[in-house]
Amino acid sequence: MSKRDTTIPEIKESPLFWPARLKGDALLVLDETLIPRKLHYIKVKNTKQAVEVIRQMKTRAFGQFLVVMQTFLLEISNNKTASRDVLLTRIRAVADQLNSSRPTFPFEEVTALVVGWANQAVGQNLDIRTFVPRCIHGYLDGIRARRLERVRKIAEVLKDGDSVLTHCNVSGELAMAAYIAQQQNKHIHFFATETRPYFQGAKLTAWELRRMKADVTLIADNAVGSVMADGLVNKVIVGSDRSCANGDFANKIGTYQIAVLANEFQIPFYVLTQPSDKIKTGKDIPVEIRNPQELLTYLKKKVVSGVVSGFYPGFDVVPHELVTEAIALDTRA
Repeated sequence: MSKRDTTIPEIKESPLFWPARLKGDALLVLDETLIPRKLHYIKVKNTKQAVEVIRQMKTRAFGQFLVVMQTFLLEISNNKTASRDVLLTRIRAVADQLNSSRPTFPFEEVTALVVGWANQAVGQNLDIRTFVPRCIHGYLDGIRARRLERVRKIAEVLKDGDSVLTHCNVSGELAMAAYIAQQQNKHIHFFATETRPYFQGAKLTAWELRRMKADVTLIADNAVGSVMADGLVNKVIVGSDRSCANGDFANKIGTYQIAVLANEFQIPFYVLTQPSDKIKTGKDIPVEIRNPQELLTYLKKKVVSGVVSGFYPGFDVVPHELVTEAIALDTRA
């Protein structure tokens, strides 16, 4: 067995780790629906376009969080001549539009921060145009640093010889942890579910793991029980889109059955979470029901014959009893 490297390696960043950035008068958002064919950034210039990017799943999970936060920066920049009261009203309106873009995501928790900073600026007679952006940038800098720290924690969870199953995509963190593990001479294998109907596992997770030179095998979503029964997996690591006070969480549809199978086969189940006490239990999470056409068509062509209905909940809820460990990210300001 090779000797472990105990030094702290540099982290190689995945494009999915920070997929939305301001440049000039536009927010550049990585179009994840085009990966792996090409890396293309969509120019977002206002709240309406930001909401469309979110609803159309052009970016997901953490990318949508970045879009939400930076849309406020766009709107402040777009309203250079507005009075303080008009700008405050605009910030509140932007928050309302973003909050309604996807019901399962906890956008209200972060938009409330921005509205709070705007109210603080008005209450303390501060310049809202400089105070709010400074708060947003400082907050995002803190989130970035804590995410990088979590990448290192994930790398610690990865042990030499592990065979890890993952579902959907965790916005760069698992792939970056895999890179660290390689630098430490750990030999890790990954099983990525294809994650229908958007194929995030096939298009994103397998792609970014290979970019990091990690060993990865793509499996059908309905092969999870088989690979676990055959002893091919000894660890599960997934992300989450919403967390509850009791530890329940919501993630991409299909995560619940993976957790049940991991429990059946006594396989450790790890989840990356953003803890919140806004929702008590998983039963209180509003699960988004997506357009059935996303299930009934592929590349705009029908995959069924005749009149067939479709049912596509975008998420399912995993009870905390099935979680071995939550690797948390503190998103508080």
